[in-house]
Amino acid sequence: MYDYLIIGAGIIGLAIAKSLNEKYPDKKIVILEKESDVGYHSSGRNSGVLHAGFYYTANSLKAKFTRDGCLEMTKFCEDNNLSINKCKKVVVANDESELDSLEELYRRGITNGVEVELIDEEKLNKMYPNVKTYKKALFSPNTATINPLEILEFLKQDLIAKGIEFRFDEGYNTNLNNNEILTTKKNKISAKKIINCAGLYADKIARDFGYSKNYTIIPFKGIYLKYTKNDQPITTNIYPVPNLKNPFLGVHYTVTVDNTIKIGPTAIPAFWRENYKGFDNFKLDEFLEVIKYELKLFATNAFGFRNLAIEEMRKYYKPYFVSLATKMVKKIDVEGFNEWSKPGIRAQLLDTNTLELLQDFVVEGDDKTIHVLNAVSPAFTSSFPFARWVVENYIEK
Repeated sequence: MYDYLIIGAGIIGLAIAKSLNEKYPDKKIVILEKESDVGYHSSGRNSGVLHAGFYYTANSLKAKFTRDGCLEMTKFCEDNNLSINKCKKVVVANDESELDSLEELYRRGITNGVEVELIDEEKLNKMYPNVKTYKKALFSPNTATINPLEILEFLKQDLIAKGIEFRFDEGYNTNLNNNEILTTKKNKISAKKIINCAGLYADKIARDFGYSKNYTIIPFKGIYLKYTKNDQPITTNIYPVPNLKNPFLGVHYTVTVDNTIKIGPTAIPAFWRENYKGFDNFKLDEFLEVIKYELKLFATNAFGFRNLAIEEMRKYYKPYFVSLATKMVKKIDVEGFNEWSKPGIRAQLLDTNTLELLQDFVVEGDDKTIHVLNAVSPAFTSSFPFARWVVENYIEK
């Protein structure tokens, strides 16, 4: 019997394994993963941005874990010679109507203990001559970009070296025998504690154990468009002022670890959980479940879903998609945006009673099983402190 069985080899599963191993180096830990390696889904398709932590309200878990996680992940990359680009970030306003929200982000940052600065157009022009804003911009010196797959691979190898077992191509199947035994696609496995970090399928697995009764995952597809010309018109991450009523940050510029420029992402409602391309991974039961809730959200326009869906579908038209980014800079060759990135799916939790998207982390569990139900962006940034919190609050108690 294992002491701990973790379902899912994304960043949250690996970070929880790391935290458990640091506290209990002699405990037997196994990680189940239905794919053949780490990072096949959300974690490996992550934008690579380490967020500083100023978007989130002060009483949220995200506020604390993002602030601390950004600094910790930065140090982790430096200590282990992993790629990091300390390219910083500015949030720019389009017009007068966005200044109040920009200042709200600044207030949140200060309240959260995040290093941020509200700068005027003149200072922005000196720092980044090609970036355009209206009157003010928010500057974040701690925002950086990393290579998610490189970090996931490093963590995997480090955990293996410490005796943690990985079972790839062996996903969760069913729960047996009062939660202590479950079946995979190949075997039966017993464990004293089961920790569900299954991302897009975390809610479905949790329901097998009596949890996630009022939640379901609504998938949103994110795609970036890369700039392939040889010049470097953008040297920092540039974001618009977001709509603070929903968890999406709008089309923005990201400068990757190798200085590639990309714009995006979309936040297009997907029709099944791994709806990356065409009819790949199509499952009728998932389609019917997802479409039921999406139609309900569209009809009621809960949290502005109808407006969001219509706006996001427009982004499939490339000239419109590019235009959302070009208004944040003074000059860039729009012909340079010609390579689409690998799509990612955001596993966004929906409260089925209130029809609200959950913006903070959500964890449920008992002394036998723990279920990480909502670990969406910036979960990669937050992963190390969030994992410790899960261990301290759900596994040790």
